[in-house]
Amino acid sequence: MAFNTALLETLGIGYPILLAPMAGPGTPELAIAVSEAGGLGSLPCAMLSPAEIKAQVQIVQQRTSRPINLNFFCHTPPEPNPAREAAWKRRLEPYYRELGLDPDAPVTAASRAPFSDVHCELVEELKPAVASFHFGLPEGRLLARVRAAGCKVLSSATTVAEARFLEAQGADAIIAQGAEAGGHRGMFLSGDISAQPGTFALVPQIVDAVRVPVIAAGGIGDARGIVAAFALGASAVQLGTAYLFCPEAGVSPPHARALREARDDGTALTNVFTGRPARSLRNRAVSETGPISDDAPAFPMAALAWAPLRAKAEAGGSGDFSPLWAGQAAALGREMPAGELTRKLADEAERLMANCAE
Repeated sequence: MAFNTALLETLGIGYPILLAPMAGPGTPELAIAVSEAGGLGSLPCAMLSPAEIKAQVQIVQQRTSRPINLNFFCHTPPEPNPAREAAWKRRLEPYYRELGLDPDAPVTAASRAPFSDVHCELVEELKPAVASFHFGLPEGRLLARVRAAGCKVLSSATTVAEARFLEAQGADAIIAQGAEAGGHRGMFLSGDISAQPGTFALVPQIVDAVRVPVIAAGGIGDARGIVAAFALGASAVQLGTAYLFCPEAGVSPPHARALREARDDGTALTNVFTGRPARSLRNRAVSETGPISDDAPAFPMAALAWAPLRAKAEAGGSGDFSPLWAGQAAALGREMPAGELTRKLADEAERLMANCAE
């Protein structure tokens, strides 16, 4: 492949294609397939218990010796606010009644835990080639331990200021996450989503602002996007939505159906599902309670009230109340195995670059 970048050697991969860590869809099988094909597979760990993280990493390590990335969140847990959470539950109460659910029943759902000493001990034990972070970086003492374990450190930046911060804290490469990206915005220095730049405005400005390699993410769905990112100075790309169409992805039937019907104007940045801005395909929940709501409890508490609604609706084949994470290029998705997709994207990008050079 024509992409001869130092980042490939740094990460120990053959292709400059990274699998975005996606909680739920990001299965061990998906990570294995991408790593085996020459990209960098990723496991999203923020919603997993320590035991689940260890079990998933062991599955991966049994089936591939290629590098793997473990991804964690670095948010600050919110102060309890029972009144706000109760008000949010009351706002969603008509949906509970519609689905025959008791809005007063206790709710349990997977939490999103920030990187901690417990996670750091796991990283030191498991020694993944890469540890990546969303919403900033861990505190200095934990980050030093991650680096001492031999991990390369990546983190997401949604602005030039965030990229400079990450470089100053010692990140080995920076993921430039444009506004087109699916899932949660990695923003951590500002909460103003109205000022978020798109990928192809953000990438060259971050490239100019830092010395470490830059990985482009957001709205890249095919070889054209990969080549465009490289033309703007990126050393690699990170793709998430493109891999949601692969059989190895843990996508619910309603989510898969919505992806197949995706349009260029079919997503929105919304905070209603978790309390933080994230890009989802539009559905009933997004349209009727958002896309942005000041009533949503702070991240990740907004998610609790949706859990029973999501479970009941999905059991009936509906994605009305589910976070259907997807980027703006979802309509470019192709259904094929993840390893085949990785190699195909690399081959198509190489040919396109060769044609452009002629």
